[in-house]
Amino acid sequence: MRLGSGAFAASCVVIELLGVAVFLRGFFPVSVRSASRARLLPPAPEPAAGTSSNWTQLPPPLFRKVVIMLVDGLRGDFVFGSKGVEFMPYTTYLIEKGFTHSFIAEAKPPTVTLPRIKALMTGSIPGFIDAVRNFNSPVLLEDNLIGQAKTAGKRIIFYGDDTWIKLFPKHFVEYDGTTSFFVSDFREVDDNITRHLDNVLKREDWDMLILHYLGLDHIGHVTGPHSPLVGPKLKEMDYILKKIHISLLSKEREASLPHLLVLCGDHGMSETGGHGASSVEEVSTPLVLISSAFQRKSGNFQPPKHVQQTDLAATLAVGLGLPIPKNSVGSLLFPVVEGATMREQLRFLHLNSVQLSRLLQENVPMFEKDPGYQQFKESEKLHGNWIKLYLEGNNSEVLLNLGRKVLKQYLNALKTLSMSLSKQVAQYDMYSMMVGTVIVLEVLILLLLSTPKALCQKAEFEIPLSTSLLSLLFFLMLLILSAVHVIICTSAERSCYFCSISWLMAVGVMMLISALLCVILSFLTNTFENVRPPAKNQAASSSSWSGLDLLILFGTLGHVLSLGASSFIEEEHQTWYFLINTLCLALGHEMCRNHFLGKDFDHNLTMEGDFQKDTEKILQYKNDHVDVPEYNKTHKLPSSLELPEGYEKWLGLASPWLILICCRLLRSLNQTGVQWAHRPDFGHWLTSSDHKAALSVLAFLSLVMIFILVQRRCSPVSKVAMALGLLGIYCYRAAFGNVFLPWQRDNKDISKGIIEARFVYVFVLGILFTGTKDLLKSQVISTDVSIKSRGLWEIYSGLVLLAALLLRPHNLPILVFSLLIQAVMAKCIWKPLKHDAAQITIMHYWFGQAFFYFQQELSNGSRLLLLCGDMFHPCVCIHHPGDIPTLPFVYMECVFSKASL
Repeated sequence: MRLGSGAFAASCVVIELLGVAVFLRGFFPVSVRSASRARLLPPAPEPAAGTSSNWTQLPPPLFRKVVIMLVDGLRGDFVFGSKGVEFMPYTTYLIEKGFTHSFIAEAKPPTVTLPRIKALMTGSIPGFIDAVRNFNSPVLLEDNLIGQAKTAGKRIIFYGDDTWIKLFPKHFVEYDGTTSFFVSDFREVDDNITRHLDNVLKREDWDMLILHYLGLDHIGHVTGPHSPLVGPKLKEMDYILKKIHISLLSKEREASLPHLLVLCGDHGMSETGGHGASSVEEVSTPLVLISSAFQRKSGNFQPPKHVQQTDLAATLAVGLGLPIPKNSVGSLLFPVVEGATMREQLRFLHLNSVQLSRLLQENVPMFEKDPGYQQFKESEKLHGNWIKLYLEGNNSEVLLNLGRKVLKQYLNALKTLSMSLSKQVAQYDMYSMMVGTVIVLEVLILLLLSTPKALCQKAEFEIPLSTSLLSLLFFLMLLILSAVHVIICTSAERSCYFCSISWLMAVGVMMLISALLCVILSFLTNTFENVRPPAKNQAASSSSWSGLDLLILFGTLGHVLSLGASSFIEEEHQTWYFLINTLCLALGHEMCRNHFLGKDFDHNLTMEGDFQKDTEKILQYKNDHVDVPEYNKTHKLPSSLELPEGYEKWLGLASPWLILICCRLLRSLNQTGVQWAHRPDFGHWLTSSDHKAALSVLAFLSLVMIFILVQRRCSPVSKVAMALGLLGIYCYRAAFGNVFLPWQRDNKDISKGIIEARFVYVFVLGILFTGTKDLLKSQVISTDVSIKSRGLWEIYSGLVLLAALLLRPHNLPILVFSLLIQAVMAKCIWKPLKHDAAQITIMHYWFGQAFFYFQQELSNGSRLLLLCGDMFHPCVCIHHPGDIPTLPFVYMECVFSKASL
């Protein structure tokens, strides 16, 4: 079967997409879902052994009004730690005096707002795909607490993050949303919520009030969890909670039922101010339930127990007399209902156990063997016996002891059922992932084998498809894969996507895998048959790979292989630090060798090669605007090419070692990874309020150095724009309070940096426009090549200006060293040693990766950088605003950057 290069590439892409789709289907676990399409399921009747119970409906509500105060980014130690004692005195008083039920609620990753809201309101565990949807919140169609409350006629009022309004449209009788991406706003975003409180707390026309405060999360993103701005914000939240609590207490005298106030956080905050990953600080959130219905506990204060964040949905549903969301994997927080009668407590636990057991039956094939399900059945049987004794009027000690035993067994069953369902979400579908990986690898190998032929002018491929499909190997592989498929699908203890599809589709995929394997083997056979080992110049071919080439090849492959281990992913920066250090040592060795050997300067020229090939390389080198003397036929390079004379020669010899020193200094700026992130670094010293003057001087000098390094090849207009843009960056940071302004002695926040940021963006766009105009001019009009070079450089300088705006002020020296190292390597290493395009490109990639981690204060596994903009306002959502991939390392004046998600 003969295919052209285009048809062959298209076929490979289609098959590759199929493999990737199968892999992703197994990599992103499917959330546990109920198979029932009914919005409301009838409540399970109360179990009764041989008798009939009159409790067949949902229990009545325990609370009349519920206020949910959600503080975005509220960490557990902000309430239960030293900060809580100092800055939240009223909340601490309620907790210590026993007026609350307090917990540490564990949030499952990804710890970003949208998945956490879903977990709180549905009780389910959202997947990582919801982290992407965090920026375009769709309507939540899953069964949830808000929908149940609206169906029951509850009147709900909401103020805060507009994500709620997008998730629950037309569910609130009154709402006022605020955007969450305006990260420099610490005050108005919360004042817009608080201004409604006085009016709402006086009214009686609502049943649920939800408040989502964003200011604390914004402070964390911009200045970190140890910022002096955190304390006043916590005091503000404590004052608001006090106001709400006192108002609810004053109204309970007239109400038949008590009210409930819930203080919680959607996620925590890492030591660097971000969130999105699974560190203890990011997943630990406080959950404080405050109500006069709770029995006051005397004695010493006990540390809060650890629960799951998904437990809140089931608890609030019981408290409001609503059905538990059918996809909830949470268990009831028993201390909330321990003030009820024994029969009511057992009823609440039974409803929760029935809901979890139904979910387990619909998602686990062998649910009968699950320990939680077996415990539930035993508890239900004992519960029926207890109801029988209770209805018979037995009030002896036996009834009380049996009730306590049933309670204990129900609680154990709930815990085990919840853990079993949570594991279903956390486990990967390994079979589907392996099938997708095999398809992807087979296509990649096929592409690699066909690359030499694809470089021909008229590439056509002879695909041995017919012979492969009729070969014995094909049928043998198909038989083996079918047997493996049957064994895996019949022995699997949990649902598998590849096992759930029809046999026709499964056989088709197995035929595809077998056919690809046969085609690859045919390609390899033909390749080895056509290869003839050269009789001459074997020494030349063996020496065509230099030591630097081997280092680059094996270093890149080694990094790819290291990504197969999670520990290497968490500490990926160590891999890049090792690679660039090794690269600098190799470059230093090459510079010394060429200097002291003297004659053999061009390591890429093979002295045993033919004269014509060497002449073409020298002519190419001359075309790159380097003055090269005429090449003689003795294959010896003239002395003027061997090394730069004078100080340039010694600068070339010293440059690899200077780069090593610079990289070591930059490593001490920010501690990253998992193992050493807790250690102090120079970045923390600079960002502390006591060293603001030092940070101001460092930021100013860095901006000046950026101007000196970038402006030299720009047009006069771009130089002025660059200078004004860098000045605007300093003013932007001063407006945030990061650095001092000589003419602004007080810390009064005037513009919050909005005007300054837009000012810089105007100059960025102006420089980019000027560079684009020069590029278009050089393409349309035949003119000097210097105009094209200037256009490329101006585009590059505009992106450097943008990078300086987005970087944190203490990371500006990284940008300076990046520009400086690039200039040194281009002048003193790449140009004298005449490295080719592939070598320089890979070196750029290595240094770009290393400089990316120089500016990071978190591990690769916890990194989730999403760039966004709001009316020309720079911000980086979820994690550090300003930590972006290093831009300055470029090749041929084109920006090379790494986008990380």
